[in-house]
Amino acid sequence: LPTRAGSSLEPEKHSMEQPAEPEEEVPITTAPGQAGCQLFGYVGIEAVLDQMKIKTMKTGFEFNIMVVGQSGLGKSTMVNTLFKSKVSRKASQPGQEERIPKTVQLQSITHVIEERGVKMKLTVTDTPGFGDQINNENCWDPIIKYINEQYERYLREEILITRKRKIPDTRVHGCVYFIPPTGHWLRPLDLEFMRRLSKIVNVVPVIAKADTLTLEERAEFKQQIQEDLKTHAISVYPQEDFDQDPDDRVLNDRIRENIPFAVVGADQEHQVNGKRVLGRKTKWGIIEVENPTHCEFPLLRDLLIRSHLQDLKDITHNVHYESYRVRRLNESNRP
Repeated sequence: LPTRAGSSLEPEKHSMEQPAEPEEEVPITTAPGQAGCQLFGYVGIEAVLDQMKIKTMKTGFEFNIMVVGQSGLGKSTMVNTLFKSKVSRKASQPGQEERIPKTVQLQSITHVIEERGVKMKLTVTDTPGFGDQINNENCWDPIIKYINEQYERYLREEILITRKRKIPDTRVHGCVYFIPPTGHWLRPLDLEFMRRLSKIVNVVPVIAKADTLTLEERAEFKQQIQEDLKTHAISVYPQEDFDQDPDDRVLNDRIRENIPFAVVGADQEHQVNGKRVLGRKTKWGIIEVENPTHCEFPLLRDLLIRSHLQDLKDITHNVHYESYRVRRLNESNRP
């Protein structure tokens, strides 16, 4: 008989002897921190962060924000305060009969702003005429239509056979909703708007012109708004369902405790203790918009720009746009 180590191609003959048991294959696993994952010298993997930074600084990025609220709540001033420039132009004063639009009209302004070599294509969408009518029934329909149109425009570009390397992104990444400083509770208009819009876009509610309320009124108003949102199951940004890890949950829980932010907007500088600060001058002093003891504008700015800007874009793409895409493709596949 040929031995097992032989090179004969003849089929092996079965013998009465028990075949030797094959050796068990031990799966090779490497856990983080074990010797198999340690590097014995500098490889340069961390340089990928520098590559991403350089590429982003060259190409820039896009950010689209929408402001919604009644006339006179300081929407344009607030956007100018956020980006410290005249990115939201106030409309010229028309005639008395044309001052309040008969229907909600959406106006978008796009700017390219740059800071320390980083370019951002910023699009601000205003909604004049929202909530200004005697009968405000279905006044959110033009806003919902506009948001879905931007999803549809992105979807049409995405499903092309030969598509662009970088699809222009006009989708609304964040919607800042201005609540009038009544000091009591949310109006049915506010509840219905946030209930409908929070399902398709990231809604960030703020109390406009918070300097018209005392500190006690402001705290009571915020607590009442939080209870109303919880009672009506309205999930505003940052949503609890989308927290990625425990660290994100701790940070976002701290933010959710302060929502809605009580903000004050101002685009004029004043002299305070030898420093130039943004603020509003009153008979009793100057309200500094960037002073956390005066208002919560710094919390809103940090949320929208410094800490959660990329998260706003990610949730827009992975959650809101994805649900729209699935719905549209299901509709097109139906007989």
